[in-house]
Amino acid sequence: MAASELYTKCARVWIPDAEEVWKSAELTKDYKNGDASLHLMLEDGTNIDHKLDPKTKNLPYLRNPDILVGENDLTALSYLHEPAVLHNLKVRFIDSKLIYTYCGIVLVAINPYETLPIYGTDIINAYSGQNMGDMDPHIFAVAEEAYKQMARDERNQSIIVSGESGAGKTVSAKYAMRYFATVSGSASEANVEDKVLASNPIMEAIGNAKTTRNDNSSRFGKYIEIGFDTRYRIIGANMRTYLLEKSRVVFQADEERNYHIFYQLCASAHLPEFKNLRLSSANDFLYTRQGRSPVIDGVDDTKELCTTRNAFTLLGINESYQMGLFQVLAAILHLGNVEIKDRDSDSSLIPPNNRHLTAFCELVGVTYQDMAQWLCHRKLKTATETYVKPLPRLQATNARDALSKHIYAKLFNWIVEHVNKALITNVKQHSFIGVLDIYGFETFEINSFEQFCINYANEKLQQQFNMHVFKLEQEEYMKEQIPWTLIDFYDNQPCINLIEAKMGILDLLDEECKMPKGSDDSWAQKLYNTHLKTCSLFEKPRMSNRAFIIQHFADKVEYQCDGFLEKNKDTVNEEQINVMKASKFDLLVELFQDEEKATSPTGQVPGTGGRTRLSIKPDKGRDTKSKEHKKTVGCQFRNSLQMLMETLNATTPHYVRCIKPNDFKLAFSFDPKRAVQQLRACGVLETIRISAAGFPSRWTYQEFFSRYRVLMKQKDVLPDKKLTCRNVLEKLVQDQDKYQFGKTKIFFRAGQVAYLEKLRADKLRAACIRIQKTIRCWLARKKYLRKRCAAITIQRFTRGYQARCLAKFMRRTQAATIIQKYQRMYVEKRRYRQKQAAALAMQTILRAYMARQKYQALLREAKAVIIQKRIRGWLARCWYKRCLHSIVYLQCCIRRMRAKRELKKLKIEARSVEHFKKLNKGMENKIMQLQRKIDEQSKENRTINDRLVGLESSYTAESERMRGELGRLRGVEEDAKNKANQVSSLLEELERLKKELSATQQEKKTIEDWAQKYRDEMEKMVSELKDQNGLLKKEKDDLNRSIQEQSQQMTEKMTRAIAQETQQLETDLNEERSRYQNLLTEHLRLEEKYDDLKEEMALSSNVSKPGHKRTDSTHSSNESEYTYNSEYAELEDGSRAREDVTRGIDTSLTLKLQKRLTELEQEKQSLRNELENKEEQFQRARARDDEEFKKARGAELEYESLKRQELESENKKLKHDLAEMRQSLLGNAATGAGAPGSPAYKVLLDQLNASCEELEVRKEEVLILRSQLVSQKEAMHHKETMTEPSVYAADVSKLKDAEVKQAYVGLKDTNRSAAPDFHKLNEDGELWLVNQGLKETIRLLEQQLQTQRRTYDNEVEALRGELQNVKEENNRQQQLLAQNLQLPPEARIEASLQHEITRLTNENLELMAEDPTASREARVIILRRMVDLMEQLEKQDRTIRKLKKQLKVYSKRIGEMGAGQTEGQTSPGQMVDEPIHPVNIPRREKDFQGMLEYKKEDELKLVKNLILELKPRGVAVNLIPGLPAYILFMCLRHADYVNDDQKVRTLLTSTINSIKKILKKRGDDFETVSFWLANTCRFLHCLKQYSGDEQFMKHNTSRQNEHCLSNFDLAEYRQVISDLAIQIYQQLIKCMENILQPMIVSGMLEHETIQGVSGVKPTGLRKRTSSIADEGTYTLDSILRQLSAFHSTMCQHGTDPELIKQVVKQQFYIIGAVTLNNLLLRKDMCSWSKGMQIRYNVSQLEEWLRDKGLMTCGAKETLEPLIQAAQLLQVKKKTDEDAEAICSMCLALTTAQIVKVLNLYTPVNEFEERVSVAFIRTIQTRLRDRCESPQLLMDTKMIYPVTFPFNPSSLALETIQIPGSLNLAFLTRV
Repeated sequence: MAASELYTKCARVWIPDAEEVWKSAELTKDYKNGDASLHLMLEDGTNIDHKLDPKTKNLPYLRNPDILVGENDLTALSYLHEPAVLHNLKVRFIDSKLIYTYCGIVLVAINPYETLPIYGTDIINAYSGQNMGDMDPHIFAVAEEAYKQMARDERNQSIIVSGESGAGKTVSAKYAMRYFATVSGSASEANVEDKVLASNPIMEAIGNAKTTRNDNSSRFGKYIEIGFDTRYRIIGANMRTYLLEKSRVVFQADEERNYHIFYQLCASAHLPEFKNLRLSSANDFLYTRQGRSPVIDGVDDTKELCTTRNAFTLLGINESYQMGLFQVLAAILHLGNVEIKDRDSDSSLIPPNNRHLTAFCELVGVTYQDMAQWLCHRKLKTATETYVKPLPRLQATNARDALSKHIYAKLFNWIVEHVNKALITNVKQHSFIGVLDIYGFETFEINSFEQFCINYANEKLQQQFNMHVFKLEQEEYMKEQIPWTLIDFYDNQPCINLIEAKMGILDLLDEECKMPKGSDDSWAQKLYNTHLKTCSLFEKPRMSNRAFIIQHFADKVEYQCDGFLEKNKDTVNEEQINVMKASKFDLLVELFQDEEKATSPTGQVPGTGGRTRLSIKPDKGRDTKSKEHKKTVGCQFRNSLQMLMETLNATTPHYVRCIKPNDFKLAFSFDPKRAVQQLRACGVLETIRISAAGFPSRWTYQEFFSRYRVLMKQKDVLPDKKLTCRNVLEKLVQDQDKYQFGKTKIFFRAGQVAYLEKLRADKLRAACIRIQKTIRCWLARKKYLRKRCAAITIQRFTRGYQARCLAKFMRRTQAATIIQKYQRMYVEKRRYRQKQAAALAMQTILRAYMARQKYQALLREAKAVIIQKRIRGWLARCWYKRCLHSIVYLQCCIRRMRAKRELKKLKIEARSVEHFKKLNKGMENKIMQLQRKIDEQSKENRTINDRLVGLESSYTAESERMRGELGRLRGVEEDAKNKANQVSSLLEELERLKKELSATQQEKKTIEDWAQKYRDEMEKMVSELKDQNGLLKKEKDDLNRSIQEQSQQMTEKMTRAIAQETQQLETDLNEERSRYQNLLTEHLRLEEKYDDLKEEMALSSNVSKPGHKRTDSTHSSNESEYTYNSEYAELEDGSRAREDVTRGIDTSLTLKLQKRLTELEQEKQSLRNELENKEEQFQRARARDDEEFKKARGAELEYESLKRQELESENKKLKHDLAEMRQSLLGNAATGAGAPGSPAYKVLLDQLNASCEELEVRKEEVLILRSQLVSQKEAMHHKETMTEPSVYAADVSKLKDAEVKQAYVGLKDTNRSAAPDFHKLNEDGELWLVNQGLKETIRLLEQQLQTQRRTYDNEVEALRGELQNVKEENNRQQQLLAQNLQLPPEARIEASLQHEITRLTNENLELMAEDPTASREARVIILRRMVDLMEQLEKQDRTIRKLKKQLKVYSKRIGEMGAGQTEGQTSPGQMVDEPIHPVNIPRREKDFQGMLEYKKEDELKLVKNLILELKPRGVAVNLIPGLPAYILFMCLRHADYVNDDQKVRTLLTSTINSIKKILKKRGDDFETVSFWLANTCRFLHCLKQYSGDEQFMKHNTSRQNEHCLSNFDLAEYRQVISDLAIQIYQQLIKCMENILQPMIVSGMLEHETIQGVSGVKPTGLRKRTSSIADEGTYTLDSILRQLSAFHSTMCQHGTDPELIKQVVKQQFYIIGAVTLNNLLLRKDMCSWSKGMQIRYNVSQLEEWLRDKGLMTCGAKETLEPLIQAAQLLQVKKKTDEDAEAICSMCLALTTAQIVKVLNLYTPVNEFEERVSVAFIRTIQTRLRDRCESPQLLMDTKMIYPVTFPFNPSSLALETIQIPGSLNLAFLTRV
């Protein structure tokens, strides 16, 4: 493809930049061949001219399309080069907060410097079992791939973790090991995986330190081999270490620390056990204060030491050894503080009584004089003499530091050795996974011997890495059978030869170390002379003669020669070593002994483990001590590195490259310069280069066709997808070298996918433009038509408006004229009336004044009398009201006191568990009753409020009126007194008034004026009163409204309170159920553990008998052949393993093991004796309880025996009379055998017999009921006899382990409702209150007993009436039978069937009229009876055919003999109308009681045929649902009927144990588990329905009530069976989860239900599962079919509908949780189109629920998080309004989940936009106040608590027929 086609206008390229390394730019002009520069525009808008190199003419790198940016795999990029890799990593790290990225086979991990919630157990479970490409990149995915390849390919694996200091190597290796420990588990009870993880804190304490780049930097390399057995469970581990940085012990740079363990000891110096170490602060010791940074932020060294000590203890290093280690470490610190002073220029000395040297000598057990002597002197040996030479102060100080380093190195190796011993087991290792945590390529300003060794190791690892990548590339090409050529890649073998070959750098260094006067300068000169001219990779610095430069694969590194020889020699004064060996401190002596003689602190001897352990320590097997330290560090390191490479080459490697994003430890901060530097150094770019040299982009034919279908025309599409892709690709890409066709894939060169994406985007863009053009045209025309229609409408309305305005003006003109006329008339009329009214008013006022004066004088006396009467009456009423108020108040106080007492009692009852249970049973009814009470109280409240308002208003008016009258009367009284005194003065005034008459006349005019004024004032007052009245009315309305609002608020508040209380109660109940069911799960786990222990004991016992390898007969008879074979295979494997181990164990170990075995056997025997004693005590206690119960039952049994004797005598008398009547009837029938009525008489006789038998049964049932009521009180007190089921005793008796026994019994006790001490069951004593409530219930039952006795006679009368009805029914049946006997046999059967159908139809119609629910139950009964009738019909047909054959034989014999047949020989198949052959009418069957009788010896046969060997499929298809449960209950009824408590116990125990056994054997078969869940629930319902409790007898028929249990209360067993049902339910959920788990991700996420919506994107080397439905791929239809299969199976088995709803809810929760978890861990699934697919899939699930009628089961609500996640993928994500909408919409998602989805959102097409970082920050800000769990993933293991609502059966027990296929012929119907 020409450059002119790619470098066009708007194309984006990468150009170099000094700050950002690479900068993006866009072409503003097309490039043409020959142009010297490119016209570019940067992202900030700056235009530049980019000059091209005139020599190479290389164009800048092209940028990938935005759709490819942020991919999980760097090889998915179309353009593979350095800027593309850097940009992709930056986008994922900064924008998406993703720290892991694939680069082919390499996992690139960037250190976030922040704790991320992506390493929890839920994440481990999510990655477990997944393919590496199916999930987002993660260290767990690499670990899972290694684990899976180990199991699949039977090949050892290695995970190579590399990177520079601070990049996160140690953490990555730690998480990988934690993944293996979590996924694989341990092969024994020793918890080896915990020990493997416990080695991490130890190695970090002694081998990690703080550096300027990392707070927890590993200063050594390590390779940990984790061993696995044949089942791929962890059995042990082994660790190798490389190149410990010993110089850090004595020197640290600024801002760095020594090894962590020193600071941990100094921080814990205050502890009592560390007092003798004489430690203090870290700043007091030279070896810990040089870095001037003794504290790490956020790290507590004291707690870290506790963690380290716990890890030591877990690994078996006991406390004494730990204190010894700490003693040596403290001695090193004291040695560093020993001050050496100058004696003269050539010698030195240590002052006497040096405090630190004294402490050192005491701690290590050496003499002070020897240590002081040899710290300052050195012994020189010649051929003849030995000299002691004093050392200068500098050399003495160096010797002291060398001794410190040597002691620490010995201690480090000792710890590593003993950690390995603790991690090695005697089990044979089958395979291993190695985790290599090694330093990355390092280059500093000053590089010394350590950096040289580190870079040498990285050269070797890089070579191995290049070869592996090259090998994988070539294997892929050969597999696909495409032509290929050798890929040229960088080979660093010359650099390795320069270092390790003969006369190489290491060889010359060792040679110089052997020279007597060898120095760094002479060694440097040898290097220059040897390699400067012969090797191009070796250079000499210009300005230095003591340094050299090596061109490594990553970069050039300059090494300073200073210190190389000294570090390579690693010499220590031999006399100092001898002093150490002569120490009295055993541990120190052990450190300096040969490794073969070192003892283990754990007492263990390392086993062979099936392979040779590799050691990195130098050979010390030389006999002479003089050669002990001759091996150089370089030689040791080269040998250990060679062994490491051999190990890695023998394994399948997996690479993890850790990148340090910045040097300042800033969270999510990316420095491009540092990142590129590390990418070059760690080989990621080399991987990219190798991939780019070949065919980096690879597509399957189906994926290519799905992605680029838009580029094909319809005629190009052929049935063969491969041929279609070939033809289309040849047209699109002309250059044949740019792609190759393989067997299953198409291979593309670099850049071709980008070109195809450009063609696809152009095609889609053209299609979008065409669609936009058409839609815009349609919208414009639609807008024009809408405007035209609007204009016409506006014109029409405008004209109409104008016409209406004209008509309105004309009407107004006419109306104004009329108004003026009437207005003028009104004004004149009003003026006249005013004048007339004024004259009349004046006259009226004067006359009224005179009349009032006279009238008032007459009324004063009468009113005075009335006032006195009223006042006295008012006073009397007031006194009455006060008395009444006092009485009412007194009553209220008394009632309040009683109510408080009642409330307190109710609160006590309300806190009891039993009360809650009772409340819960009728909670809905109580809520409805409370609601009705609230409504009634609200109505009463409103009525009382209205009355109160009326009374207040009337009282106020009356009070005001009385006060006015009282005031007026007082005034009148005073006036009367005054008038009496003024009688005389009035006479005088009369004269004076006469005189004033004339003056009064003069005042007439004044009075008229006053009258006018008064009238005006009155009118004004009236208007004011009216206004006040209106205000009062308004206030009244407001008050009424407020009262109504308050009443409504109070009602709502009470409703809300009740709802909240109800919800809280439901929540508490569900929590209690969940806790209880978790206990049951733990109980089941312990039972399984107990079974496993028992099997192991059986295996161990069989191992001791080498000739006998079979299980016992009882065990083999109950277990399947597969189980036996697997156990046999395990036994053989175990014996072989033990034989292999035994070969490697010496005699002393064998003796120790034998001694230990003897101790264990003795302990086992003592435990067994203790268990037998406990069992004897238990049996004695039970026997004592049985005796007490028998005594308590004595009186009752005597009473029952007397009643039975009376009834038996009556029955004998009745039978005698009946026999006489039968003989008389038979005699009459014999005399009239030929009469036509004789058959009817015989039928009548049979019916009479049946009626008598039924009467006897009824009497027996009445007697049983009466005795049950009499004994109910004693049964309450002796219920303990049945509360301890024998299943518990049987299980406990089998236990051999004391701890398991204790846990088992403890869990059993939690399942019982009774306890010995109710006060101690919980803190509040609620269960004790429950006990008190039960006692109250017992007293109530005693009272009810008397009432039931009185009702007994009434029941007997009712039974007599029923007997009469039965007789009438028998008469009708006799008539019908007589009619049927006149018919032929075939017609007779059809007539009986027709009669039965008619009868059932009539009953059905009656039930439908009475109760629809009962009618549905009746339909079920009718269908079942029809099935029974059809079976009887077939049976009768077979009988008829058989009898017809017999009839022919009999006829032939009769013809030969010439004699007539007797009645007894008559066949039922003969005709009735033959006079010489009377019909033999079969006797009617006995009226069964619904019980099955069996013998005790047949109990095992019953359990075996009905449970163990029963096939659910045949039972579910051919028989009624729940038949095994009905049969077991009918057997239980008979055991209860005969009052055999032992039989009841054994039957229930055998049933429960057999169900558990069949579930353990076939627990993974859904049909089996569902079948026994349905039958267990039906058995539980039968126990409740026929228990005799009134709450369970409401829906029973009278006949069913007669079948209730009479002698035993099985409430405790109901609880046990309920627990069993819970266990079966949990097993069912697990079974369904195992079946659904592989389908969910493929069907809900990966499969394209709506074809063409989701485009396939390039996925790189890690191919994901295809979304196209191939053969074997699960789709949504697969999930729906599986759900339908589950549902139909449960329905066939007769599972309760409510239980089916709970199962479906759990199924949908699993589907939603697994789908959402995978969505959160898969970046490629977070797109708009995938959201549409998910919503469509959810709608299909909802449609399935709707079809099955399960919409109300709560399953839809469990999918709400998934629905909201799909909506989140589809909504707009730009503005603040969008953020608000998202926050209000995603209520079921947590903040972490919302942010994760937004970070992972990936556009599939270029038209979609990514979510900006600012928008995600906005979402986080808005959701900051949410109180929720920070957990990212949903808990897929969560199981909702299950309930078993009571579901009574309408099936009558006496109608159940036992089919012969069950092989239960030994059962007898009773």
